[in-house]
Amino acid sequence: MKSNFKYWLMSFAYIFLLTSSYAATVDTLTINSKTMNKGIKNVIILPEKYDKEQQYPVLYLLHGYSGRYDNWVNNVDEIKKLVDFYHYIVVCPDGGFDSWYWDVKGDQNYQYETFVSEELPTYIDAHYATKNDRSARAISGLSMGGHGALSLAFKHQDVYGAAGSTSGGLDIRPFPMNWNIKNRIGSYAAHPQEWESKSVINMINLLEPNKLALIIDCGREDFFYKVNMAFHDKLDYANIPHTFITRAGAHNWEYWSKSIVYQMAFFHDFFNKKQ
Repeated sequence: MKSNFKYWLMSFAYIFLLTSSYAATVDTLTINSKTMNKGIKNVIILPEKYDKEQQYPVLYLLHGYSGRYDNWVNNVDEIKKLVDFYHYIVVCPDGGFDSWYWDVKGDQNYQYETFVSEELPTYIDAHYATKNDRSARAISGLSMGGHGALSLAFKHQDVYGAAGSTSGGLDIRPFPMNWNIKNRIGSYAAHPQEWESKSVINMINLLEPNKLALIIDCGREDFFYKVNMAFHDKLDYANIPHTFITRAGAHNWEYWSKSIVYQMAFFHDFFNKKQ
């Protein structure tokens, strides 16, 4: 169903972004992946007055194709203000140039599902003042990262309680020659089942109504708009509650810098919901 998405917090968030200063702490941390046998860089954003005696929710925020761990914080300065406003931690891992956040069979350098959904949360929970529970853990991302966030959340519902996607590549099948996908899982012609099984739109059967809080948005001028509409329709058909937003916008940082405001409000609402 399409939500009206009327959060009273939104008006306060905009006022906060426009008028206040921020003191969020931004750290870059290299975390070792035992699975890939290499260090992975991550941006960690802590709210002002971070207190080790408290327990903070965490949003894992993924970058897109050809991006890197610091894309969000470098391109959307408001994220630091949002972290202060909502008072939860944001972690932005490096997902490689073209990993699609998959574990690629037989390639040790591409085990990003294991890193993001197992190794990284384990490290963050051990070294930061987090609430170690799916009710305090969310994941989202843009483009390739939107695909990754929903794919990981659908397959690891014991880890994440909420998930989002902005401008996500939620069905990779219409794009057989794009974004190095064939270099990771083979060509569509030779390996159609890989493309079928790895398209998030074909994972909706893994969901139960109200098990995973979902927010999906995509601009109407985005090349992923049609696959996002199809994804929304399929969720509706399966009676999976979700928030779905469309508005004017293309596949660019101008759009994502606005969508993150909606997404972080949504996750704040989830984190503060009585379980």
